[in-house]
Amino acid sequence: MPAYRPPRINATEITPEAVFFNRRIFLAAAAGSLVATSSAGALAAPAALTYKAGAVTLDETPTPEKDATNYNNFYEFGTGKGDPAAYSGDFKPHPWTVKVDGLVARPKDFAIEDLVALPQEERVYRMRCVEAWSMVIPWVGFPLSALLDQVEPLGSAKYVAFETIVRPAEMPGQSGIFQPLPWPYVEGLRLDEARHPLTILATGVYGKTLPNQNGAPIRLVVPWKYGFKGIKSIVRISLTETQPPTTWNLSAAHEYGFFANVNPAVDHPRWSQATENRIGEGGFFGANRRDTLPFNGYADEVASLYAGMDLAKNF
Repeated sequence: MPAYRPPRINATEITPEAVFFNRRIFLAAAAGSLVATSSAGALAAPAALTYKAGAVTLDETPTPEKDATNYNNFYEFGTGKGDPAAYSGDFKPHPWTVKVDGLVARPKDFAIEDLVALPQEERVYRMRCVEAWSMVIPWVGFPLSALLDQVEPLGSAKYVAFETIVRPAEMPGQSGIFQPLPWPYVEGLRLDEARHPLTILATGVYGKTLPNQNGAPIRLVVPWKYGFKGIKSIVRISLTETQPPTTWNLSAAHEYGFFANVNPAVDHPRWSQATENRIGEGGFFGANRRDTLPFNGYADEVASLYAGMDLAKNF
């Protein structure tokens, strides 16, 4: 596999501090102060949140925070794009524990405080939804590989399975007679995908504690894949030898594959993937649509993971 090359950093293109990352927020968080979320109220920020020097960024303008935190897919709170922001206020992301088990030498339950104590990095990623809309999101998190290293995957481990929380009393989308999806929401990656430097577990966004509607307190971010791979509010990560089930593939296998790599040449059965609408730049049907990039623009970094694969068949 070729050496990892992060997206180009162009210092002259970085959004001003007042709009982008406010480092003083993180210094306050390290002291155990409160960090305000965009629309879910104030959350107690876990202590020991720190930066790794430098940022992985893009010379693209980040999506306005109000759009990225109010236009979401998070069916646990409802199927409407505004439902997660509207109905997640009662969700309690603290205290929180993530169980890591399966084919590992050192299974462990990690408190969220343990996870935010890992060096947190700034990551500005393009994010692409299978519904043909996209955003540019400034995440804060840490490489998933850093967590996997702590539990020491066995040689027989080939995949990483993820599971989200089930709390129907706090997540109204999980209650009621008619459910849009089976719960818990589950996802999976190949181990080499999980270990790739671009794959992170996010604990913050826009310089703030991750709000409920964006997957508090911890979620997966894999920027070369469609957004449904980014499982939110994770409570369990398991190493397996066989490919794990994934929620959308179980629900509609002909529409949602396991790999879910962004591919403009493979249409969704109900719409084209050749172009996309960048949220915050204008109407869905206006002149602001743009061409979808293979692997969401990260082909130089990740295409080698799929050498020799039929990416139309393995979608």
